[in-house]
Amino acid sequence: MQERPVVVIGHKNPDTDSICSAIAYANLKRIVTGKSYIARAAGHLNEETRYVLQRFGVEEPTYLATVEPLVRDVELQQIAGITEELSLKNAWALMKEASVVTLPILKEGKLDGLITIGDIARSYMEEHDSHTVSMANTPYRNILDTLEGTLVTGDADAYFNQGKVVIAAANPDVMEEYIDEHDMVVLGNRYESQLCAIEMKAGCIVVCLGSPVSRTIQKLAKQAGCTIICTPYDTYTVARLINQSIPVRYFMKKDQLITFGLNDYVEEIRSIMAQKRHRNFPILDQNGKYVGMIGRRNLLNMQRRKVILVDHNEKNQAVAGIAAADILEIIDHHRLSPIETINPVFFRNQPLGCTATIIYQMYQENGVPVEPVIASLLCSAIVSDTLMYRSPTCTQVDRQAAAELAEIAGVKVEELAESMFRAGSDLSQKTEEEIFYQDYKKFSVQNIALGVGQVSSMSQEELHLLKERLLPYMESKTKASGMSGLRLFMLTDIGRESTELLFTGAGAGSIIEAAFGVKPGSNCAVLPGVVSRKKQLIPSILHAVEKMNE
Repeated sequence: MQERPVVVIGHKNPDTDSICSAIAYANLKRIVTGKSYIARAAGHLNEETRYVLQRFGVEEPTYLATVEPLVRDVELQQIAGITEELSLKNAWALMKEASVVTLPILKEGKLDGLITIGDIARSYMEEHDSHTVSMANTPYRNILDTLEGTLVTGDADAYFNQGKVVIAAANPDVMEEYIDEHDMVVLGNRYESQLCAIEMKAGCIVVCLGSPVSRTIQKLAKQAGCTIICTPYDTYTVARLINQSIPVRYFMKKDQLITFGLNDYVEEIRSIMAQKRHRNFPILDQNGKYVGMIGRRNLLNMQRRKVILVDHNEKNQAVAGIAAADILEIIDHHRLSPIETINPVFFRNQPLGCTATIIYQMYQENGVPVEPVIASLLCSAIVSDTLMYRSPTCTQVDRQAAAELAEIAGVKVEELAESMFRAGSDLSQKTEEEIFYQDYKKFSVQNIALGVGQVSSMSQEELHLLKERLLPYMESKTKASGMSGLRLFMLTDIGRESTELLFTGAGAGSIIEAAFGVKPGSNCAVLPGVVSRKKQLIPSILHAVEKMNE
């Protein structure tokens, strides 16, 4: 099974830092290791991030809804398919050789049916009349193979499709009473019995014990269109084996087959497999072609998706299915609320204003030159996350990194920042819901759920228009959901280094007043000097809630 690329991915509701850091770090890992790493997005990109990628000619990372393992991550059983004409005998032999209990029957590479060991067993145990071999339209080639016979007269590519199978154990005068036209007659070396069968217009004669067939009988059989097969087996053995020549299509399951696709999630198919008694299930590709079989044992050695997380370390911010993934690394600059991992991981967390600054350091530490395009992305991420150095999370290290990256990229930080923030705050074509959730993060403290969104802009007019749109939306959503927690939205004026905080939820005004010492207005409060969600807003609110509950 081919190893899949390692996914480098940021948090849900991705911002410019999480996307640009993922792209840059995937690029660094490819260069350093020579292996495959791909950047993915855990949510839909905001306008600022799209502007940055378009400006520097970088393709948007593909959206990845979940890292739950897929069927393609499981090592499938490579059970070769068979044709519908294969005999039950040969199907049984293949099952024994491969130690399997199910064989897929294919037609032009696509699944046509299944034959199981139970189906073959039932073909013996259930009562079948003497017409079964002809009703199954059995190829003479199957009969020859099953009986290890030699074709004396007739066409090996023809089919036995009329009549019944009879044992000629009586005298010729009695045989005339029960041999009908087209029958297959199993007999010995008695000339009279062979002649009688031909005269009664039998379709086939099976001569047992390897007895020679006279030239006269061969001539008469050819003239009558009667097939003659000579087998080394005795009459009893032929009678026991003859049904094994029936093609598998006669007993195979064809309808209501349970199949899975390569892109099905393992957890979804696991529950279906648990409800069914089948041991194996066919897997089909996107074109309906058969690719292998899966059983419960295959799930024990499942290959988990290998993931590197950037710009977050909290489970509720991570891509769906992260608990089932194999996390290799975490690169972040936020507070610790670590995800539980299966194995030890490389965890790098630094008190800087931006994850992109850390990524830039790692390029330097590995002696990898930063290409202009990568420098452009990393510089944009630092400018975005530090609000062009105005955020209290910004450090001198961030400033220095942005200056060096801007020089490599050939851009001016001030012009880049202004154009980015303008693009990010132009939300006229988006719905209130899209604006509210485009950069929304959830927190909890003292059993209080807290959700915070943010838009940053250089334009007071844009922020005022957003307030008029968002506040009614927040109030209506809070009333409709009966939510007991708090919903906050930061309208951050980068130039003035202040935030107008919109809020809804029971007791929200009291909490804001206790946290910042300001008298809130009607569902809003102006917070001078507050521009950072994680460094200023959240810690102050969490501290106020804890104090109020003491």
